Amino acid sequence: MSVIWFDYIVPCLSAFLACVGFTLVFNIHGVGKLICGLGGAMGWLVYLLGGKTILAAFFASAAIGLFSEIMARLRRCPVTGYLLVALLPLVPGGGIYYAMSYCVAGDTQRFLDTLLHTFGMASALAVGAMLTASVFRAIYSYLYRPRTS
Repeated sequence: MSVIWFDYIVPCLSAFLACVGFTLVFNIHGVGKLICGLGGAMGWLVYLLGGKTILAAFFASAAIGLFSEIMARLRRCPVTGYLLVALLPLVPGGGIYYAMSYCVAGDTQRFLDTLLHTFGMASALAVGAMLTASVFRAIYSYLYRPRTS
């Protein structure tokens, strides 16, 4: 039980709280704060279950994108706020920091490894969110277009 608690529940709760905190920056009010928090926690859970890899980041981003599209349609709010806030825990800020630290220290191999991994993570997040949004909007407009007799 303690393994599940410390490996999954505490990190997802932290992601939830971080996203709720970032809703202040993006001026999201009311239930939208909880929706953003749930999106961030869900994305972090997908990322953890995927093994903290670049592919896991892609699937987490796709899950967040789908969740954001659905919540935005239900609440009639812009998708951007939900999507950006929920993606924030996955952004590889630490990777950028460590890559620059290795660069300044002259450790070229670790710099390149960390930099390429960071670019991979950032690319996976962007592609997952864009692909999900494109596919969702294509399917949504096909299913809910006005019917003419």
